Amino acid sequence: MAKRSKIIAVFSGTFDPVTYGHLDLIERARQLFDKLIVAVGHNPTKQEIFTQQERVKLIRPLIADYPNVRVASYRGLTFDYVRSVGATVILRGIRDMADLRSELQQANTNLLVGNVETVFMVTSHDHALTSSELIRQIASLGGFESYRKKRLVPPSVAAALNRKLGMGRTAKTANAGKAVPRGKPRTSRSKPPASRAGKGSKAK
Repeated sequence: MAKRSKIIAVFSGTFDPVTYGHLDLIERARQLFDKLIVAVGHNPTKQEIFTQQERVKLIRPLIADYPNVRVASYRGLTFDYVRSVGATVILRGIRDMADLRSELQQANTNLLVGNVETVFMVTSHDHALTSSELIRQIASLGGFESYRKKRLVPPSVAAALNRKLGMGRTAKTANAGKAVPRGKPRTSRSKPPASRAGKGSKAK
């Protein structure tokens, strides 16, 4: 009987930030594939909170206990990266029908152009409504108190969000409290008295 080749899957995304929903998919997917690569990409259409390297550093300790999982960053087309690392599958999480519609189009493109299959995994009920975009909005508005943090992201990620976004809010608050210096009032300059020509004087 022919020996089965190892199946390497790539779980791609921006992970800005990584959430419990992402980690749930990683935990389940690592049991289905021989090797799983968490690929941190760059999306030029999104305003990112963390740099790619910062996101990689946040994810690495969270997957340290999984011997068949590693994290890496990449740029460019996802299917090009998948083929460059010897993978054959792209893993994507599906939360709802809106996700499925957008992901189906991307999956068809990856198959048609890159000859790479996509495997969809449904997110667990606890994380079905969690998204990185939602977390960014909550954090940027200062609503990331401790009781909310533990429901959405690991403590290390919550602390990093507070540092990153808290510094911005602190700077804005400090600048808002400073009095704007006013320039010195302009003094109106008196015009020099007009020279008076004598009566009957003529230019020579």
